[in-house]
Amino acid sequence: MVDAQYSPLSATLVRTLTDKLYEKRKAAALDIEKQVKDLLQANHLSQLEKLLAVLKGLTTAHNAHVRKGGLIGLAAAAIALGKNTADYTSQLIEPVLTCFSDPDPRVRYYACESLYNIVKICRSSALSHFDELFDTLWRLSADTDLNVRSGAELLDRLLKDIVLATSSFEISTLMSLVRDRIYSQNSANRRFVVSWLSALLTAPELSISTYLPEVLDGLFQMLGDSQPGVRDATETVLGQFLERIHEQKDGDEAELNDMINVLIVHACGEGNTLTRMTALIWLNHFLKMHTVGLLQYLSSFLTAVLPCLNDSQLKAKEINTHLMELLSENADIEYDAVIKVLLKHIKYEFRDTRMAVLNWISRMHITAPAKLFSYMDRVFPLLLSLLSDTCDDVLLLDLQLLSDICEGKNTSGVELQGLNLDEDTLKQLSGISPYLVKFTSSLLAMFRSDTALLNDRGVLIVRQLCVLLGPGSIYRCLSVLLLKDNDTEFVSQMVALLNGILLTSSELFELRKQLRTLESEACINLFESLYRTWAFQPIALLGLCVLSQNYEHASVLARHLWKVDITVDVLIEIDRLVQLIESPILSYVRLDLLDAKHQQPLTAVLSALLMILPQTDAFNTLHKRIQCIPPVVLHEEKKQNQLNAKVDFKPLLQHFLRILEQQQEVLGKKHRQMLSSTEQWK
Repeated sequence: MVDAQYSPLSATLVRTLTDKLYEKRKAAALDIEKQVKDLLQANHLSQLEKLLAVLKGLTTAHNAHVRKGGLIGLAAAAIALGKNTADYTSQLIEPVLTCFSDPDPRVRYYACESLYNIVKICRSSALSHFDELFDTLWRLSADTDLNVRSGAELLDRLLKDIVLATSSFEISTLMSLVRDRIYSQNSANRRFVVSWLSALLTAPELSISTYLPEVLDGLFQMLGDSQPGVRDATETVLGQFLERIHEQKDGDEAELNDMINVLIVHACGEGNTLTRMTALIWLNHFLKMHTVGLLQYLSSFLTAVLPCLNDSQLKAKEINTHLMELLSENADIEYDAVIKVLLKHIKYEFRDTRMAVLNWISRMHITAPAKLFSYMDRVFPLLLSLLSDTCDDVLLLDLQLLSDICEGKNTSGVELQGLNLDEDTLKQLSGISPYLVKFTSSLLAMFRSDTALLNDRGVLIVRQLCVLLGPGSIYRCLSVLLLKDNDTEFVSQMVALLNGILLTSSELFELRKQLRTLESEACINLFESLYRTWAFQPIALLGLCVLSQNYEHASVLARHLWKVDITVDVLIEIDRLVQLIESPILSYVRLDLLDAKHQQPLTAVLSALLMILPQTDAFNTLHKRIQCIPPVVLHEEKKQNQLNAKVDFKPLLQHFLRILEQQQEVLGKKHRQMLSSTEQWK
């Protein structure tokens, strides 16, 4: 080692600077500091640059102690330069930066100390290397050596102070670096990034809210970090950002849209409770700030809120209530998207979510019934399916909603043209809420496609609807729509179900009374409507006439029963009718056997049924009943009340006979097909 090699430093000084003993290195650093001052004072700038070059060379030596000496020397030179460091910033900082990749943790630690002293002297001039400094500190934050991390933290705090004190510093430069590292998965790196954002947010004169959309998603991902310290720091920073947004109030709509989309993703995600709760808090604040303006994002808000309503910690109910309050007749919302979200969650596992969906549909029906009507094909089947919900609260709310919709208190702009009904059918349905017609059509379609539902829940559904909407309207609507149905087998099945409910359910007591007395034109029209549809089920039609005390016409129908294909199903229907005649509900029918004006035709009906039945229990029951009929002097003149006489049975009978003829043709066609099929197999 010769002096010329290290000129203007002496070989002895370099040897001392790179010695293992700290005291010797310290003494050498003081000598370098003195020498730099002397060169600067003498204006020997070329020699000064040579000295710095020598120190730089030491930082790349193979020996770790030499590298440490070079780092100590650079720090000493910076101290000596003082306010003159601005001209030598690169020569001082760049050699130190290369040492942070050194495999020896002690060298990296010395680099932290050296750079701290250099930056402390350089101050704002060090910011010309801010990108490299930031990247270095970001990497050191996750260093494996504790001492290195501690040294880096001191340097990091110093750099933050300088940045905040430098008004000319470009925040965009820093935010670009943050954005590039916001998705880091390392907890230490995350803590570093968050600490910088926190530092910037504590300076009111710095405006970084405009960069929030670029980092918001990454910050929310950090809320799911495994380290509590990272989660807490991130939550604090997000709170600081939210305060800034409140102060700013006005913001770019595109940025707002981007942030809402980010919040929706994290509120709906499978992240931890903190992430979802914070996202909902943000959404709630946005909603309070922008109110009606955010209704354009209603479907997104509902996507986030509906799944969280069961968790009281998430405070989703507050958002849901606020959103519902904002919904008005003139609200600018995308109904298609909103309906899609609501129907997606209508069978959600949590009760509160299902309740909220029903309340939303109810609210939309109140504020915009005409707009909601176009979605009834999708809404009604799902509302109907909820009738099987195991939760009583949901069931009751669902029934109430169905009732409110079908009552059609506000049907302005609601038309039935979309149902493809002919003019005659529309005329028969006049006066009935379009919603009820739409609902009934959907109900029938659902029953047709889901036989299990019809068999298992059909009776319950119809009975509950009769309670809420009135049996007259329900039966009138069902009978008119069924009459136009081409699926005669389905119509026959529905008539059997409706007839059984009509003859047995306590909820239909008033309707049975109206059909007996026929005291108004409306009752007569209802009877005639039921008659035309009940014609697809001869035994049910016979029961309808018996129920309404139209025994004369019932006896006429009975004389045509020979035309009916007496299958097992028909015999079962007769058996049920016999049981009903023996029930308390039709006790007045049995008493009419004592009435002179009713005895003969009623006896004829019962006798016809008796002749069709095989000798079963029903046969014996009916036979005993007929034997109990006492002889009565028949009135020659049968009196009928005025309105009852208005029932014109002639066209009704022709309609019944026409249906019978069609059924016989269908039956004959089936028999021919079966015969043809049998011949082919021979």
